[in-house]
Amino acid sequence: MKNTILFLITFILSVHLAFSQSGRPRELGIEIGIFQPGKFNAITDVPGVTVGHKTLMLGDSVRTGVTAIIPHPGNLFQEKLPAAIYVGNGFGKLAGYTQVRELGNIETPIILTNTLSVPTAVDAVIGYTLRQPGNAQVQSVNAVVGETNDGFLNDIRGRHVSRADVLGAIKSAASGPVEEGNTGAGTGTICFGFKGGIGTSSRVLPESLGGYSIGVLVQTNFGGILTINGVPVGKELGRYPYRNQIEESADGSCMMVVITDAPLSDRNLERLAKRAMLGLARTGGVASNGSGDYVIAVSTAAENRIPYSPESTTFNRVELLNDYMTPLFTATIEATEEAIINSLFAAESLSGRDGHRIEAIPKAEILEIMKAYGRIK
Repeated sequence: MKNTILFLITFILSVHLAFSQSGRPRELGIEIGIFQPGKFNAITDVPGVTVGHKTLMLGDSVRTGVTAIIPHPGNLFQEKLPAAIYVGNGFGKLAGYTQVRELGNIETPIILTNTLSVPTAVDAVIGYTLRQPGNAQVQSVNAVVGETNDGFLNDIRGRHVSRADVLGAIKSAASGPVEEGNTGAGTGTICFGFKGGIGTSSRVLPESLGGYSIGVLVQTNFGGILTINGVPVGKELGRYPYRNQIEESADGSCMMVVITDAPLSDRNLERLAKRAMLGLARTGGVASNGSGDYVIAVSTAAENRIPYSPESTTFNRVELLNDYMTPLFTATIEATEEAIINSLFAAESLSGRDGHRIEAIPKAEILEIMKAYGRIK
């Protein structure tokens, strides 16, 4: 009898552990926010948006990659989209910022990679754009490329990302579920002292609030005091900066891409982008001195695409009124928060350059903490 009971206890614990070590937070009962996600709970829930990755895991020291976000399936240069970029903290190398800031639109795929591979990615995106049908006379391309520094796990000085890798990420871009964690630009990243990576989430507003979709994709590589759905997880785990009242690094970076089908101007897209920083703050991120925290926000509304070769000197824009922006703000905050937490839950422990190793978050222990705070549904 004792052996039977022991077997059942062991079986239940093993099933619980296996369950807790897989699945996204929402599948494990952690529901962030009040609005519902889309079908895939991903940035690809915004119609027409696709995502592709190229992951480089070579030998014992190359741990990096590329992530490409394509806002619409047509020729982005010929049909530009309203866009804005908000700088939460500017310790970074985001390419293409000034033209987006000046003109309020985006004309290329959005590429994420590591810090020293930004020039390579820019070159690849320029070549990709120039080769697209209809662009034979184009002589200027504003490639938008963001980065975080994965040099702890990755041989970043080797600059292993190639133009072919960037083009491969673009070519592989697809709709549907988005791979998260140790993939693409998130292959070698670190978040809150644990393995970070790519994360994504979405929200769909009810029809009474416009019915718009909002998707967020993040590349997490930053520090702070990990908080999950309001629970001070980092503090409970004893894993946070300054716990011994001494200087400890909380530096790092986070790239955030927000895309919506709501008809927004670049002005209101910048306002939307600012709210993504609130989502980062809700996870315990502090936008530290050495952190490059950037938000790229894009509207895919078909009626507001900006033609490269217009037939008229004027442009009639459809724009959501300011008074109806608040639900979008809320949805962006929620989706950003959940995307960051998703990146942590999807990431796996990884060893890399010079034998460095970063562990994944202890999911079973975190779930117990969440239960203790009554935050598991």
